[in-house]
Amino acid sequence: MGTIDQIRAFTRLKINRLLSDQSDSSARASLANLRRGVGRAPGALPELWGEFLSEMPEELFGRGAEISRAEWAVYTALTMFAFHQQGKDRKTDSMHKEGISLGAAANRLIKNEGDDRERIARRFYPAATASDMTELSHHLRGLVSLLRSEGIQMDYVRLAADLYLFQNPDFADAVRLRWGEDFCRYKSDENNIEE
Repeated sequence: MGTIDQIRAFTRLKINRLLSDQSDSSARASLANLRRGVGRAPGALPELWGEFLSEMPEELFGRGAEISRAEWAVYTALTMFAFHQQGKDRKTDSMHKEGISLGAAANRLIKNEGDDRERIARRFYPAATASDMTELSHHLRGLVSLLRSEGIQMDYVRLAADLYLFQNPDFADAVRLRWGEDFCRYKSDENNIEE
């Protein structure tokens, strides 16, 4: 199994557990812990280590003092998911939905094509053009806040994979392009999601 597949499988496992496998009090505590990590680096809060590191495949761990790209990707996706899920019933109103990329989710925020598109673009473009994970996390938080307020779902498994690739200079522009394509795609049918 390649690194991207491991990231997807591991992120899916963690999200599925947060949504269904734990008791309500345990899930609420895990989601609250993860929310505290929004905007911080992986490892900054020791109480979060178990939330995103337990059962992580050995190949995804960083070496030495360096945080691995996989750790950044999984950590950021899980903390953003927890932030997005806040105030929603985890069993009946999940904010994770496979098939809805970051760009497609941002596109769904647009109610009319005029000023609304520009307003959303002002939140979306800084995330897409961020130069590092700290900056990207900061901008993602603002975008996810809008998604949460509108009840718009996003694919956090896909986000983790995208974030992993985003950190590699050879793939960052391709990730940005996919996000941009999904953001600019004409909305003829809300249920027509590109995979």
